[in-house]
Amino acid sequence: MTTTGIRLHAPAPGWAITADVVVVGSGVAGLTAALRCEAAGLDTVVVTKARLDDGSTRWAQGGIAAALGEGDTPEQHRDDTLVAGAGLCDEDAVRLLVTEGPDAVRRLIDTGARFDESSEGELELTREGGHHRRRIAHAGGDATGAEISRALVEAVRARGLRTVENALVLDLLTDADGRTAGVTLHVMGEGRHDGVGAVHAPAVVLATGGMGQVFSATTNPSVSTGDGVALALRAGAEVSDLEFVQFHPTVLFLGPEAEGQQPLVSEAVRGEGAHLVDADGVRFMTGQHELGELAPRDIVAKGIMRRMREQGTEHMYLDARHFGAQMWEQRFPTILAACRAHGIDPVTEPVPVAPAAHYASGGVRTDDHGRTTVPGLYACGEVACTGVHGANRLASNSLLEGLVYAERIAADIAEVRDAGGLPARAAQPVAHPEQPAHPLLAPEARFAIQRIMTNGAGVLRSAASLDAAAAALDRLDTDARDALDENGKTAEPGVDSWETTNLLYVARVLVAAARLREETRGCHWREDHAERDDTDWRRHIVVRLNTDRALAVHTTDTPHFPATLPPVPGPARPAADPHTPAPVPSPGAVTK
Repeated sequence: MTTTGIRLHAPAPGWAITADVVVVGSGVAGLTAALRCEAAGLDTVVVTKARLDDGSTRWAQGGIAAALGEGDTPEQHRDDTLVAGAGLCDEDAVRLLVTEGPDAVRRLIDTGARFDESSEGELELTREGGHHRRRIAHAGGDATGAEISRALVEAVRARGLRTVENALVLDLLTDADGRTAGVTLHVMGEGRHDGVGAVHAPAVVLATGGMGQVFSATTNPSVSTGDGVALALRAGAEVSDLEFVQFHPTVLFLGPEAEGQQPLVSEAVRGEGAHLVDADGVRFMTGQHELGELAPRDIVAKGIMRRMREQGTEHMYLDARHFGAQMWEQRFPTILAACRAHGIDPVTEPVPVAPAAHYASGGVRTDDHGRTTVPGLYACGEVACTGVHGANRLASNSLLEGLVYAERIAADIAEVRDAGGLPARAAQPVAHPEQPAHPLLAPEARFAIQRIMTNGAGVLRSAASLDAAAAALDRLDTDARDALDENGKTAEPGVDSWETTNLLYVARVLVAAARLREETRGCHWREDHAERDDTDWRRHIVVRLNTDRALAVHTTDTPHFPATLPPVPGPARPAADPHTPAPVPSPGAVTK
């Protein structure tokens, strides 16, 4: 297999370091993978776009789901996950997640994460949407992500792992055989490294998080610009399920013009008994689903949007005044502070809420060891598509998925090393012509992309809205291509133009998949195809970027993903055991 050769226009690397493994990202997935790789004796480097503790994990309010409570079982967790996934989960991947999840959480606790406990010293488990049991472990009430991030960052620093902070990953390096040989990256600001450089490594783990910034309003931090998915596309990897973007139903409504990261009002608030109401105080979710306000997120988001359309309003309300001040202050201090910072007091008034982009169920396609379709390239966490989430992620399964699959990736890389399959690889020389081969978008195009995506590919979609979005994205790219072809000009290389270009890559794939999937399933809601169609669409849409920058699209035969790579050649290897505790687009024709 060879890579596409499509690269971001950037200066030649001015420095380089070497390692066995480079992990890109510092959330629960990235840091867990790095710690497990280091514990296995692999020379590991962590690259992160901001600071080590600045990834999406620290924003997670709800918690981490696992069958840890009395009477709960992995089978019950599996059943809830499959229901939420609306018939598109890979059942093998789900079984792996729920079976290995409880011990993975216990190892996270051994690493130093402190979860809330009852007076008897047992984990204090809560309930969220789509779960029939209390199985959500949380920390600090609504600061679970921050606690997990703290514990993992402290472990990374205690182990002395090499880290490169404030670094935007650019592109994958490959050898003459198309196998992974490292990454290029740009370090922002002064430090031990500065400017564009490279990490040479035969194994690369993408844990870059999501792509929520492709929409105008999102719960994702500003760094979530789809960099990992865009890198994988340019490297020739397959991506899948990008049409399934989960819109969190209860995001603090800050006004119709609000853009960027918006404050999340965790599902755990509803789990503790808050009510969704309209301006008249009517609980409109009653009778719409057996779980009512605790239905899976796609159901609740659609219920809110329907009521908003019926009443011609821009938001609904979450009413938890009956909690009282003490419960708000003890159970949800972060949310309480965020609301009050915006002039809303949940203790005395309902909180205005509306759906906003929250989580990408799709991403870079992987197998059950996190291997992508490019040899040596792995992915885990939100950037990956393991098949666990199907058409809609079950609440609090994301942290668990990052944890479980990160451990499996580390085990696989160690086994490849032990079988002699992890030698240092010489990266193919990368040409840096004066005139770039592919254009960069100007930074101001970022806002145009976000508006296009929000209007055309948001919670409510139709053939007309998606066609308009595709045409508008085409115009952005065509204008950039024409400027390059006619006068050799493109946007100046830099973080803003690279991020904007990455957003265009993922936006084009998302819209292409959403146009193709002519049904409503999970968090993909087509107004012109209102019903779920299991006959034609109980399958995944898989996209790859051709060398001519056209999108090659195909569908799987079943909800189960086929293998990503042929078996690794060399001596027979023992079965993977990830459980050992560690101390510590472009435009172009779409073909089908």
